[in-house]
Amino acid sequence: MDLGGDVKREIPAFKLALQFLTRLPVTAAFSDAAMRQSPRWYPAVGLVVGAVAGLVFVLGNLLLTAQLAVFLAVAAAAVVTGALHEDGFADACDGLGGVRPKERVLEIMRDSRIGAYGVIGLIFMIGTKGLALSAMPATDVFLVLIAGHTASRAAMVWVMASSDYVREKGAGSAVAGGIDRAALIVALITTGLAFLPLVFCMRLEAIFCGLVGLVLAHYLMRRWYEPRLGGYTGDCLGAVQQCSEVGFYLGLLVVIGA
Repeated sequence: MDLGGDVKREIPAFKLALQFLTRLPVTAAFSDAAMRQSPRWYPAVGLVVGAVAGLVFVLGNLLLTAQLAVFLAVAAAAVVTGALHEDGFADACDGLGGVRPKERVLEIMRDSRIGAYGVIGLIFMIGTKGLALSAMPATDVFLVLIAGHTASRAAMVWVMASSDYVREKGAGSAVAGGIDRAALIVALITTGLAFLPLVFCMRLEAIFCGLVGLVLAHYLMRRWYEPRLGGYTGDCLGAVQQCSEVGFYLGLLVVIGA
């Protein structure tokens, strides 16, 4: 078993995932093989994003207030990712907000302009994130952000593994169909590592409820777009990430907010 060789082969895939999902200054050599393997590292990218947001929260909480620190942490995550997933969620709201045929929904979701449904959706999504995190003990927020950002990107990988990409060309076409069992295992292990610290500082029933909330939000988002589209788009992946993240936070609050 050539562990060093295996790690070396995975580095380009991780760097491509980091380059694709964030605005961090990463230079990655492109190859078809690395691009196909990159989704397995989406949860690892989420871990990086969550750690950045968590560090911003810790610093903000030391210098300002917990509420302002949460606001800055949510903003930091959006800056690091270029608001990629928020944009996807807004586009999904605009496209799916009315009663339209599939072709028109896809056309609206591709449009760079944002409509009323997208604005309203973002207000509620970002507001709910901020309120949920603000309601948690400040000592928990750092680890919760890491776990939430990691697990919600694992939810994206599951969509890609269990559904079909519906566009011929698009942001997700390069990795569509490239999710195998090994990718799911890597994504699951990464998510487990992100949750491990929570096990030692948070009640297990809270973590369980957080995961239930994540799965439920994931399911409800998919039930909104899959019957309409017959699969997913890149915007749908962003919407799943956002909903899964906020579902995790709300699920935690069922226990720790009681």
